[in-house]
Amino acid sequence: MKFVDVKNDIVFHKIFGNEKKKVILISFLNAVLGLEGQDRVKDVTLLNPFQLPRIAGEKSSIIDVKATDEKGSTFIV
Repeated sequence: MKFVDVKNDIVFHKIFGNEKKKVILISFLNAVLGLEGQDRVKDVTLLNPFQLPRIAGEKSSIIDVKATDEKGSTFIV
């Protein structure tokens, strides 16, 4: 049996890329990042991955997931 590579952007979006799969994504992030206790992810927000710069001339960025941990801290995955 051959497994897909979840590090591939297309595969990642297919597995985790909609609101119905947030629980699976949270579990995956906690397991892969080794997060425990107050550091565990409790919620995620799926973003439009292409973030245009606010000021002309700055670089654009690609962001897929914004996560919030048990402490209320927000970080980008």
